[in-house]
Amino acid sequence: MLTLGRIAERKAVIGVVGMGYVGLPLALTFVEEGFRVIGFDIDKAKADALNSGRTYIKHISSARIKDARKRKLLDATADFSLIPEADALLVCVPTPLDEHLQPDLSFITGTSKQIAPHLQKGQLVVLESSSFPGTTEEIMRPVLEKHSGLIAHSDFYLAYSPEREDPNNPEYNTKNIPKVVGANSEESLKLAVALYQAVLDTVVHVSSAEAAEATKIFENVFRSVNIALVNEIKVILDAMGVDVWEVIRAASTKPFGFMAFYPGPGLGGHCIPIDPFYLTYKAQEFEMPTRFIELAGEINTSMPRWVISKVMEALNERRKALNGSKVLILGMAYKKNVDDMRESPALRLIELLEEKGAIVDYHDPFIHKIPPTRRYKFDKESVPLSAENIASYDVVLIATNHDNIDYAELVKHAKLVVDTRNATADVKQGREKIVKA
Repeated sequence: MLTLGRIAERKAVIGVVGMGYVGLPLALTFVEEGFRVIGFDIDKAKADALNSGRTYIKHISSARIKDARKRKLLDATADFSLIPEADALLVCVPTPLDEHLQPDLSFITGTSKQIAPHLQKGQLVVLESSSFPGTTEEIMRPVLEKHSGLIAHSDFYLAYSPEREDPNNPEYNTKNIPKVVGANSEESLKLAVALYQAVLDTVVHVSSAEAAEATKIFENVFRSVNIALVNEIKVILDAMGVDVWEVIRAASTKPFGFMAFYPGPGLGGHCIPIDPFYLTYKAQEFEMPTRFIELAGEINTSMPRWVISKVMEALNERRKALNGSKVLILGMAYKKNVDDMRESPALRLIELLEEKGAIVDYHDPFIHKIPPTRRYKFDKESVPLSAENIASYDVVLIATNHDNIDYAELVKHAKLVVDTRNATADVKQGREKIVKA
């Protein structure tokens, strides 16, 4: 049973359900503050890796995991019958979209069904997965209550606290990113806030689970809309022959009233391409239009096609057709210096290029083979980035601007470079080969 005293004395056992990009760093943060953690995941391979002291996420070192195991504070398992050993259960599972861009809550409902038969009186359940306002109370709670026979906020405690992970961010990590917490009862909120306060620098509590859910959605809608704006500006300025990156750099010198956002080949990552659609879905229940948000989504999802049009245009100027051309995509991760491919626009770029008859390879120093996703099943492995190999392609398309690439050498040996990330900004020689997209 979770109590304020057990939290204060570091006697509370924390169960983290879903040991991925959110769950694993969260679990390690609790361990490093002296709590015993049980990591639950349906993927037994992940549990085996953690119990062996091995990482499977690039920016999380094996040393952290080995230290947690050495201190006997971390165990991982695929056996959900061990749920009763935990005082608190922090649920960190995916919330993707289906093929019709509708919310897919099957991971939340499925996990809730796995947890519920083992749920104990006095346990705290906190959902961390991004979703629309109402998910915790209207979707998760009924499943937990039905399959456990217990009542939320009476027999067990229930709260929502959205994850705010930014993989491989050198400045912000799980511990120092402010944590929003909301619950629909005073006792649930008090326990959830106390638990996170025990390990994190800053905890911000709001009046309800719905307010906390809306906070996360708003954060990512804000980013989606502003990225859409700069993507639209990019297309307009490109037609005028103006470099959008130069304009952003200059505008950023204004010390007030401006916040820099940057264009790209499309949106990636688990949250920004997805969360706005969760809000538009929920808004329909209240007959509320979401024209602004939907327009932003349309602009951002159109970017891969625009990039391909720039590739075709650049090849055409060199009397080359895209059909039959060899294309090397540089970077498969959704952002630089990580091995995270969730919703990466590079996958869509491969699909569009191959639809038009291009022969496509990729290089990514962190992703040696493209794993199957819900939508894509590419059987491709990263090719070497040698001078000879670069020269064999008709065009190199920079989709991700990893820092450990020598872009000057890339441009030197490439026939043509289409740069969607301004990665070649500092390259002096061979600029006639570079096309911004």
